[in-house]
Amino acid sequence: MTIEQNDEQLAWGQALESDEMAQSWLDGHGRSFGLFIDGTWTSPGSETFPSSNPSTGEVLAHVSQGTVEDVNAAVTAARAAQTVWWGLGPEGRSRHLYALARAIQRQSRLFAVLETLDNGKPIRETRDVDVPLVARHFFHHAGSARLLHDLIPDAQPWGVCGQVIPWNFPLLMLAWKIAPALAAGNTVVLKPAEYTSLSALLFAETCQNIGLPSGVVNIVTGDGRTGAAITEHQDIDKVAFTGSSEVGRIIRRGTSGSGKGLTLELGGKSPYIIFDDADLDSAVEGLVDAIWFNQGQVCCAGSRLLVQESVADLVHEKITERMSKLRIGPPLDKTVDMGAIVDEVQLQTISSMCDAAEAEGWMRVSAPLDAPDNGWWFPPTMFPNVSASATIAQEEVFGPVLVTMTFRSPEEAIALGNNTRYGLAGTVWTQDLDTALEVARRIKAGVIWINCTNHFDANAGFGGYRESGYGREGGLEGLRAYVKSTSGDSDGTSAPSSTPVARDSGDVLDRTAKMYIGGKQARPDGGYSYDVLDSEGVVIGQAGLGNRKDIRNAVEAASKATGWSSMSGHQRSQILWYIAENLQQRSSDLAQRIEGMTSCSSEDAAAEVDASIDRWTFWASWASHYDGAVHDTPVRSVVLALNEAVGVVGLVCPERWPLLGLTSLAAPLLATGNTVVALPSCSSPLSAVDLYHVLEASDLPAGVLNIITGAHDELVPVLARHDGVDMIWYAGASDMVELVEAESVGNLKRTWCPSGFDPNSDHAASMYLLRQATHVKNIWIPHGI
Repeated sequence: MTIEQNDEQLAWGQALESDEMAQSWLDGHGRSFGLFIDGTWTSPGSETFPSSNPSTGEVLAHVSQGTVEDVNAAVTAARAAQTVWWGLGPEGRSRHLYALARAIQRQSRLFAVLETLDNGKPIRETRDVDVPLVARHFFHHAGSARLLHDLIPDAQPWGVCGQVIPWNFPLLMLAWKIAPALAAGNTVVLKPAEYTSLSALLFAETCQNIGLPSGVVNIVTGDGRTGAAITEHQDIDKVAFTGSSEVGRIIRRGTSGSGKGLTLELGGKSPYIIFDDADLDSAVEGLVDAIWFNQGQVCCAGSRLLVQESVADLVHEKITERMSKLRIGPPLDKTVDMGAIVDEVQLQTISSMCDAAEAEGWMRVSAPLDAPDNGWWFPPTMFPNVSASATIAQEEVFGPVLVTMTFRSPEEAIALGNNTRYGLAGTVWTQDLDTALEVARRIKAGVIWINCTNHFDANAGFGGYRESGYGREGGLEGLRAYVKSTSGDSDGTSAPSSTPVARDSGDVLDRTAKMYIGGKQARPDGGYSYDVLDSEGVVIGQAGLGNRKDIRNAVEAASKATGWSSMSGHQRSQILWYIAENLQQRSSDLAQRIEGMTSCSSEDAAAEVDASIDRWTFWASWASHYDGAVHDTPVRSVVLALNEAVGVVGLVCPERWPLLGLTSLAAPLLATGNTVVALPSCSSPLSAVDLYHVLEASDLPAGVLNIITGAHDELVPVLARHDGVDMIWYAGASDMVELVEAESVGNLKRTWCPSGFDPNSDHAASMYLLRQATHVKNIWIPHGI
């Protein structure tokens, strides 16, 4: 027998990790768990559910179904503990977080084995990835707690945070949520996933063992009913959720108008782009990690392979060959590449989606499945050369299923990459750094990996936008999510209702104030205007009465103005300075207009114009100075954190301060590269109308700032519902906040609804607005020799 023949007959032997320690821990609890509330364990509830081993189907333990009363008790405990926790100060909180990190390290083997038993993922992943990252997050946020007021001056916690986490990374998601919340001085009520509660219960025991003050961390297990009781609880100040986009919409709608903080980390359909100059073997190996890590049950999985046409056949061959060598089996076996699907229900979902794709005519390529008879298993699978519109290419499978498409040019790759309603992550493989960075910047996603994939660290933010949610976890941006904003208050005066006034068709010269859409003045679509009154109720002019078609036209114009975000900050700065310069030349007329519309004195009117001019120069200056960062991570990578425009922003201005209100909100959005559809003050819109001439003379590109006058109660819902709008800033009457947030759930757009926005406050000229106007894209670039 030749050496080659002998090698072919060699087989991997099992290398099983002992589960004795985890089984002993479960036995010590009688394999039945209550809830962890106020630092103590409750007795198991009257209703429990099994937590099973996905690789065998055997029941590991029974877990309590948390009730509304249980959630109430946990929130009450967290509320009482929050004052104590905040009172410990940065040093005290830091010491407790450090103690948690050390305790997790000491119990790392127990955590890893328990996680594998409960979740079904390979022990190599829980041992080498999940648990070390958990400890890293608590170490990092121990430092964040100590430096909180240096990192975020005047930081104030939200208070009590309700957190709901998924089953794919049970312990890691817990760390992502709890560590920054505690570092910022909050207390938490957390619900782990129904399928995978055991590592969260072990963590609760760890909190008890290290002497964490009672009530700071509360763990309430249960199904969706328990999660709803948490997210809908009136005394919870901040909600953080990781899960499906469908549930994210429900939570967004349920929290609308409540004033609660909200971060959502939702689904994804991430592009994995391979150019023909890439190291193809490395790219394919990275693809294995991108789509078959954790059985593909990863929100940022690289489930859409886009490969350059010239190397597509070769790449497909390499993938098929690599798939055939992946080992699937008992996840405690250290030689196994893929473990079991988390539950039979999830397995059925994956299977049915693949069956439907085959029924649509797409070819399925699956690796041989030599798995145990018991448990829930699914082979690594690929659908090559599918259409971009195919259901399997658009919908998140959340399993080990890859679809592939080809492209010819970088532009086509970018277009395909962005052909999704999600925006969580992406991967680019190429040896050309120019191509890598250009594609990375233009893919609409919160995280981009270059020549690597699935890199995470506590000092680098993770999260997406569009239907992948909003907010970040990890890094300074993740810490900020657990710090409450401090916006000023005002009287929240609402605009009087307006009655349409038909234009007289006999007028030779139409003097009706128009809209400003796409860089041009445009007549209102409906052909109506409304009277603008002074403080004595005397008609001083008319403004166009906008309708949904005007909003549609403005959003279309803003969507086309893509060149604005791609300009350098310096170029945008020059144009905003020019607006200030032209505003200065018309200051006298603008002041008279404000005095005529409002009850303010001539001095106050002049002061508002001066403040507006100053505000344009302030944000013009920031346009060229708002830099990103380079994160320091243990992985040998340069992690670029880029401040990126959100996109098309719907802006609703306050009724007071007709010029300064519009300026204070529109200018920071423009400075950061967004395009804007603005609804100015309804009762005093003529200052915005006067601004048209300034904009026309200031080289502002068409469509960058669009202004629609009219009744807010009619226009705001249209703007909030529009799928072409990426974010809403609402500073209007407080009684419409709930409507704005509820109507924004269609495409899960971000909303910022400051209570009683006062453009004269220091807060209105702070970096906080810049952070609200952008999201952070983290681009990982590995290096080393």
